[in-house]
Amino acid sequence: MNYDIFNGDADGIIALLQLRLANPMESELLTGVKRDIQLLDKVTVRSGDNLTVLDISMEKNRHALQAALEVGATVYYADHHRCGVIPRHQNLQAHIDLDANTCTALIIDQLLGGQFHLWAITAAFGDNLIAKADKLAEQAGLSKDQAEQLNELGTLINYNGYGSKTQDLHFHPAELYLALLKYANPFDVIADVDSPFYPLQSAYQQDMDKALAVESCHRSANLSVFELPDSAWARRISGVYGNYLANQEPDSAHGVLTDNNDGSYTVSLRAPLNNKQGAGDICSQFDTGGGRAAAAGINALAKADLNRFIKAVEEFYT
Repeated sequence: MNYDIFNGDADGIIALLQLRLANPMESELLTGVKRDIQLLDKVTVRSGDNLTVLDISMEKNRHALQAALEVGATVYYADHHRCGVIPRHQNLQAHIDLDANTCTALIIDQLLGGQFHLWAITAAFGDNLIAKADKLAEQAGLSKDQAEQLNELGTLINYNGYGSKTQDLHFHPAELYLALLKYANPFDVIADVDSPFYPLQSAYQQDMDKALAVESCHRSANLSVFELPDSAWARRISGVYGNYLANQEPDSAHGVLTDNNDGSYTVSLRAPLNNKQGAGDICSQFDTGGGRAAAAGINALAKADLNRFIKAVEEFYT
């Protein structure tokens, strides 16, 4: 069996999109909402299976990865999140880059020699690597308007990945990936009035308008925190709203809390864009927390721990 296992956000989807445009393959797709990252646990691996794993933390999938290798599977792994110690095994091909200014789709772009470079730029925009994506767009000879189009497309694909369950999403990530696989060029997605771009564009604007009406519940020079209600629109917008806030105030960290209606919050934390470090380390101090240097999250932060979280962020960026 061939398995394509990928994060359901823009980076994971577009990383796989590039690989399969370059090397088409029949495979079983395994993905989910953006925060569903322990995806290797969902695979019953047998000897001879081939696993392509994209944009999910090796550290969070260590035991399942080791088990897959021991049973005789071959694993191709590309990612930019916390990885821990990378296993040494003849059946593991690992491409890990923890640089805060890269993403999995850019790693794949390099490995493919830029065959689908415009898609990689789109993913970088979606992963909120705006300065990097703008530079790549300029180097590729794109106009400002073209760069803005790729920025919007990347943002919309990323927006679709957020939710506590796939029912919160407008498209299941596997469905969105398959819909986008028809387009070798991201501009063709925008040109096609029947593509996923247009329903996502409309839904995104409705959700963002609701988020922008929310006042901060904590604000300082180092951190602003916003609390969103327990609703599908809030779960969908939380991550891209955090990215939006980060771009508005690049010297401050931003936290977006979404009420889980069980005494806990889902947390999206963005490090200051001008100091892209620490977010993953901060969130990893809490159960169900993790991520990368520039952007991280906690799946279930007990409300009683909110002040401890705020204190940890404030102290790190002071």
